Amino acid sequence: MSLVNWAVIVLLGIGWGSSFFFNEVLLRELGPFGLSLGRVGLGALGCWIYLAATGGLRGASMREARQFLLIGLVQYGLPFSIYALAQQYITGGAAGIINALTPVMVVIVAHFWPGRERATVLKSIGVAIGFSGIVLLAVPALQAGGGSQLWAILFAALAPVCYAIAVNYTKAVTGVPHAAMAAWGLTMATLFLAPVTLIMEGVPVVTRPESWASLAMVGFVLTSASFIVFYWVLARVGPLATSTVTYVAPISAVLLGVWFLNEQLLWPQLAGMGAIFTALLLIDGRLVRLLRPKGNHQPDG
Repeated sequence: MSLVNWAVIVLLGIGWGSSFFFNEVLLRELGPFGLSLGRVGLGALGCWIYLAATGGLRGASMREARQFLLIGLVQYGLPFSIYALAQQYITGGAAGIINALTPVMVVIVAHFWPGRERATVLKSIGVAIGFSGIVLLAVPALQAGGGSQLWAILFAALAPVCYAIAVNYTKAVTGVPHAAMAAWGLTMATLFLAPVTLIMEGVPVVTRPESWASLAMVGFVLTSASFIVFYWVLARVGPLATSTVTYVAPISAVLLGVWFLNEQLLWPQLAGMGAIFTALLLIDGRLVRLLRPKGNHQPDG
């Protein structure tokens, strides 16, 4: 794979990891639903501008509209809101580590999805180790009796489940360019979150310059632009190589929180990150294949 493609993947990982940092900045002024509404709304606007500039504007049939509604919920609206709600009780670094569980959840959902890939022994071991990472992340909350923090960790793990459902579902949606799918999905998420936000939090009000800057970053850069670039590199290098973005995101999420928000980096976080990284390596399988002795009939190890 070329250096340019690797650079794009690393930058995507750094960017998506930083979204948890910007969430913490925005939560100082916005509620979790207002934050999520701003992100999907600006993300949709950015995608529509891109489609208009590239001649990719298209309508949607009733069947496609139903598909886009589901994609909008499980790919954008629900997970963005889940992380924003959870980050009222846990750090952005912890949320970024939990986000790395997405490939683990993809394996589980794919195993039970009709006509999809069944989990191998190696992937099953990876899933078990991945869940041990969540347990390690929960250790500080258990030791301190922090019920709200423990609840938030478990609640945040629902976001990777949403992403896993989205990954398996979008494979069945054919004939729609990815940029158009993102634009329609983000639009549906906006329509869903708008009334929820008004009912739960009222009209969002943004006054601080850092909030406007963070909102523009998570909306235009880390949602619309990042997903368009993600689909571009996915078509060039394939899903396996592109999935390595999940290794970079939690690192940037943790480091940004430590450097700029004075968050503590505890040993359970490091241990949990190590467990989840190990799980990703087993699920990905490439490193295991490289270390395996040559010859189909030689025993492992």
